[in-house]
Amino acid sequence: MYDLPSEEVGEPGLPDQFHPLQAELLRLTFQPGNYDPEQVFSAMDLNVYYDENHTRRYKRPDWFGVVGVPRLYENRDLRLSYVVWQEGVSPSLVVELLSPSTQDQDLGQVEGGADGTPTKWEVYEQILSVPYYVVYDRTMGGFRGFELERGATAESPRYVEVELRENRWWLEGLELGVGLWQGTYENVNRLWLRFYGSSGDWIPTPTEQERRARESAEQREARERQARESAEQREARERRARESAEQREARERRAREAAEEQAERFRRLLMENGINPDEI
Repeated sequence: MYDLPSEEVGEPGLPDQFHPLQAELLRLTFQPGNYDPEQVFSAMDLNVYYDENHTRRYKRPDWFGVVGVPRLYENRDLRLSYVVWQEGVSPSLVVELLSPSTQDQDLGQVEGGADGTPTKWEVYEQILSVPYYVVYDRTMGGFRGFELERGATAESPRYVEVELRENRWWLEGLELGVGLWQGTYENVNRLWLRFYGSSGDWIPTPTEQERRARESAEQREARERQARESAEQREARERRARESAEQREARERRAREAAEEQAERFRRLLMENGINPDEI
């Protein structure tokens, strides 16, 4: 890996703003359900060296993901390229973002080189046997999925286009789905390619997770505040009810005391006039 060139040399397809954003969204949401995150690697525009006998031959997918390899090379270093014969594992999924200069190659519609160099399609299908291959045409707003199907012998794998349902494709071997999502990513609202989980929900990016956690905390705080305010209001109503009952009891007590005083004055008045009130 350290000896082979990692820079792009004479490759067609000029970089643009969309490619890195789309590839980064794929990286952030590529979370296969049956693999530990530390055993998942993905990259954009990274040389994939596939032939130990022709070490200068490589392909450079717009994005690819691998499972069953350490996230870091030998668990210690960032990769300069992906050398298949050193890693021992081929990519599990490749995504190519179509552009006018590369779409014929991406769709396997060109011949191999005169020197025997295989096409991108041949490398993915015949040499690396990448199980899942996706091409996304952002100008047409659609993607196509191809799944590797082996023939009668192990030496004859071929890609078969899958039938998409609602612009989604479930990748059984990865316990992960890929589909088109209309939404805002990096302040750009458009149709994006991204991954979803077994629940059918889009896998959130770390930023989306933070926002959801923040919104959840704010909602929880709002509920707690409403509960406190409701408790305070209930306490205030109960206090007013107690005060009203105390005031009513005080009025009734004063009324009783006034009646008793009036009755006592009347009793004394009768006795002063020689009348025994008990005999009346």
